Amino acid sequence: MAQGAGPASTTSLDDGIVATAETCLAAIHEAREAIHGVIFGQEKIVDLALVTILAGGHGLLVGLPGLAKTKLVETLGTVLGLDARRVQFTPDLMPSDILGTEILEEDAERRRSFRFVKGPVFTQLLMADEINRASPRTQSALLQAMQEHFVSVAGERHDLPRPFHVLATQNPIEQEGTYPLPEAQLDRFLLEIDVGYPDRAAERRILIETTGVEDARAKTVMNTEQLLTAQRLVRRLPVGDAVVDAILDLVRSARPEGGDPAIAKKLLWGPGPRASQALTLAVRARALIEGRVAPSVADVKALAEPVLKHRMAVTFAARADGETVTGLIGQLAAKL
Repeated sequence: MAQGAGPASTTSLDDGIVATAETCLAAIHEAREAIHGVIFGQEKIVDLALVTILAGGHGLLVGLPGLAKTKLVETLGTVLGLDARRVQFTPDLMPSDILGTEILEEDAERRRSFRFVKGPVFTQLLMADEINRASPRTQSALLQAMQEHFVSVAGERHDLPRPFHVLATQNPIEQEGTYPLPEAQLDRFLLEIDVGYPDRAAERRILIETTGVEDARAKTVMNTEQLLTAQRLVRRLPVGDAVVDAILDLVRSARPEGGDPAIAKKLLWGPGPRASQALTLAVRARALIEGRVAPSVADVKALAEPVLKHRMAVTFAARADGETVTGLIGQLAAKL
């Protein structure tokens, strides 16, 4: 009987994955369309943001002001049924302004005790607006929350809600009065999402639909439990050997030591194993968004830049020769 139980349980598991996948695919498709109905002309950006959340990670949105980064995060929170909050990062922002603090209270019998007041980090979707304007001390406080999913205040552990995601924004032009994010924190972001200008048709639609009496409003499509189910499904999707080999070839070739000889000499540093993990999760999530239950090498190529861009740096000599991280990643992805 023990020998016969194996195949039966495997079949049941496969059937369960298929049934869950069908439900999740329908919900994700509806959520995607709902977001596109509010965010115009940024289809790729929307998809990358969804990839980030479905993969259970954090995203860094890099773009100029006025490109709907804040609107995107608000819309994601509404459509996915998440509790969302926004924090405007400034140089005088303290860790306690994000994490929370303990206050001393006195009851009717004059007994005193400390009570922890939770900060805005205790949410499911946190928008860290202009994250590079905060001091390194505040950035490090957020780093623990991003990595560990809990915070420590006065020696006490406080768990964050599930799911917990940070979508941070950064202005790539104005750097006066900013604190560049350390590499350790950049590595915690699953994707770096570059937000560019919309095309003419999309901008025309923006003009017409956002300057009238009523703006397009997002509707709630999913809830927390559905999102958690989708995130669990992402981790259960099969990844073929060809895709695993493509991920390893790409990440390992992007390192100054042991990487592609034509690229290695141009790099200061390259991605570590966390990049491989991020890419493995991201390609699964991208496949699910596009209605597939297994990723392909094409997904690896499509996500190479957002996964690797913030995990690499070129040498001064290479920059002087006109080389860029984006260009080098493109060369490596083309060889897959």
